[in-house]
Amino acid sequence: MDRSSDPDVMARAFAEHYCKTFNENRAALEELYQEESMLTFEGDKIQGAQAIVAKLASLPFHFHHIYTVDCQHYVLQGGLLVSISGAIQLAGENLRQECIQMFTLMLTVQGSVHVLNHIFRILPVISV
Repeated sequence: MDRSSDPDVMARAFAEHYCKTFNENRAALEELYQEESMLTFEGDKIQGAQAIVAKLASLPFHFHHIYTVDCQHYVLQGGLLVSISGAIQLAGENLRQECIQMFTLMLTVQGSVHVLNHIFRILPVISV
């Protein structure tokens, strides 16, 4: 990915790659994070690539579906703010819950991206 790429295309490609990797090989997500990276999962703050991946590896669900991907481009900093809404499915269950994730992605000099900030929130189930 380079600075001239369409931000919407970059955000969609990142979302699909992230969710696929989360489902198939969570340890491989470590390459997306750095030591200054921060994850806030359900209000708990975790910093550093290894700690973040350890947390992600402990989660008892996989991504079932991506509903939307929205982004805003940081022109001066060369990054993207990416919002992903979707559904997760608990392991061994038919229950699906909606979730939202926010990522601050920074473009490296090599043309790849790393996650600077990641917020993950599982939305409550509301019955009417």
